[in-house]
Amino acid sequence: MKGEDAFVTVATSRPETMLGDTAVAVNPKDKRYSKLLGKTLVLPIVNKEIPLIADEYVETDFGTGAVKITPAHDPNDFEVGLRHNLEVINVLSEDGRVNANGGKYEGMKVLEARKAIVEELEKLGLLVKTEELRHNVGHCYRCHTVVEPLVSKQWFVKMKPLAEPAIDAVKKKSIAFTPDRFSKIYYNWMENVKDWCISRQLWWGHRIPAFYCDDCGEMTVSKQDITVCPKCGSAHIRQDEDVLDTWFSSALWPFSTLGYPEKTADLDYFYPTDVLVTAYDIIFFWVARMIFSGLEHMKRIPFKDVLIHGLVRDAQGRKMSKSLGNGIDPLEIIDKYGADTLRFSLANGVAPGSDMRFSEEKLEGARNFMNKIWNASRFVLMNAEGKDVTEFKNCRLTIADKWILAKLNRVIREVTVNVQKYEIGIALGQLYDFVWSDFCDWYIELTKPVLYGGDEAKRSQTLGVLLHVLTETLKLLHPFVPFVTEEIYQNIPGHGESLMICEFPRYNAKNNYPKQKKDMEAVMEIIKSIRNIRAQVGAAPSKKVNLYVKTAYKKLVKDTAAYIEKLAGVQEIAFIESKEELREKTVSQIADGFELYIPLGELVDTEKEIARLKGEQEKAEEEIRRASAKLANTGFLEKAPKELVDKEREKLNRFIDLRKKLIEQIKSYES
Repeated sequence: MKGEDAFVTVATSRPETMLGDTAVAVNPKDKRYSKLLGKTLVLPIVNKEIPLIADEYVETDFGTGAVKITPAHDPNDFEVGLRHNLEVINVLSEDGRVNANGGKYEGMKVLEARKAIVEELEKLGLLVKTEELRHNVGHCYRCHTVVEPLVSKQWFVKMKPLAEPAIDAVKKKSIAFTPDRFSKIYYNWMENVKDWCISRQLWWGHRIPAFYCDDCGEMTVSKQDITVCPKCGSAHIRQDEDVLDTWFSSALWPFSTLGYPEKTADLDYFYPTDVLVTAYDIIFFWVARMIFSGLEHMKRIPFKDVLIHGLVRDAQGRKMSKSLGNGIDPLEIIDKYGADTLRFSLANGVAPGSDMRFSEEKLEGARNFMNKIWNASRFVLMNAEGKDVTEFKNCRLTIADKWILAKLNRVIREVTVNVQKYEIGIALGQLYDFVWSDFCDWYIELTKPVLYGGDEAKRSQTLGVLLHVLTETLKLLHPFVPFVTEEIYQNIPGHGESLMICEFPRYNAKNNYPKQKKDMEAVMEIIKSIRNIRAQVGAAPSKKVNLYVKTAYKKLVKDTAAYIEKLAGVQEIAFIESKEELREKTVSQIADGFELYIPLGELVDTEKEIARLKGEQEKAEEEIRRASAKLANTGFLEKAPKELVDKEREKLNRFIDLRKKLIEQIKSYES
């Protein structure tokens, strides 16, 4: 302290920057230093007088609560310097050495100066202690050299006049963020925006349009290259060597790519566009800059909607980075799985703005779906090859046809609505369910009795419906999986030029077929019930059974008998008025409006099944005896780990439960 035998102790990880200190700062609420504020300090080694100032930037519980301020070599210190009108002293040169402002340390490299200054402080008795610590220091990602902050002259764009209309555009909903919560990030940046440094010291880029005269020193900023000084007429002109910030060029993208500043047809047609799709981590880097640049140069917004998606992270949820080495090469993934598989796996089931985890399991699931689409299409096209196919509008529709058309109509509406709301993940989930379950697992199977039957007229009409549903499905899928869908489409008889320019399917209320849809789903419940019965008793898939049905909907069952027989393994259907009509033991299932009975003897060989179950019972009894003996052994209970004892008890209970179920099954067969 000047004129006093008192000191203010500061901590620093960069002692060499003491040469450029112009103040020491403390928090204004820190009572330890309240009586010292306004006094003058003497900077050791340099012997320069600097003020002790108060600033909210300083954290009271960090270090000693007092921080040295070097405006030329720390961005935070620079801001403090601006607030307190501090001198800016640059003590480092561009080659990483101490410059002439460093006095006797001039010419030393940073680390050499650091060591020398610490030794000098120790000699003067001004060093309290040294200690190792881990802190964030910027490094070049290529050569790993420490990046030393260094004040320099740069070009800036004054932001306040640009930010205000850009904020209004979002507040007035001229531009909307989806999800809306991300507009907060936009507002936070724009409302607290600082002037934008647009100059960069790089080898490549758009040069700053500033020109200097070597003779008179005149500086000229111009849209055209300057070859003659407008002030003195000299031809000794050089352009600024700095280039524009990457985001400056990117900010001009919505209109610079369309011929701007010329008034081109493309610019008139495509500006503004409708939707910008981007990730949340560059809202302030790119989105905000495009908005204020568009309003400034074009006097119009660049886009109406901003759809924000999340980041692709690794399977552990970590951001992909070079340092972690957890990134992926999309080209390698595409070579292995296909582009459509990669696209589908990243979009399916993901909510707008949410991060997605990348994993091989998701890719394999998506690839299975691509295979499902491909194989279903092959089935349809192989059956249609060389056959007369009735044009869809002339087809006489079956109940199954009307059911799939109703399901297709519904998925058209759901996908359209969700795409309009930018719920891409939900739309893909709905398409997945329709293609896998409704079209492949059900409708294709329902068409096989006709396709493999002898009625050529019915086959022709069924193929007409199949091709129509396949084509419309490909159109729905195309925006999400463009390559496999286009390949399939080009093999459909009578296809157009490209799916890309086909009209997207439209919802039509006339295609809902509510009665036929309800009736067909009742039949599907019958089929699923019979399949459940067969699964419960372990009947062989090839085993044909007789089905007895008690229902008020006999006509529906008769009309759809071919579906039930084909898909449920039924050889004959008979109707009964009551269960008492059946003289043999049956297995039953009740569906909505239907009582289903299948003779047990037709499902399994009762004697063989009883023998098998008794064998399983004996094995269960043996396991129960073994586990009981082990748990009765006090030595085992005392010495074995608790986890092992608990596992043995769990095993005993499991086999006791199994024995009970086996006994019940045996009794049901014997009764």
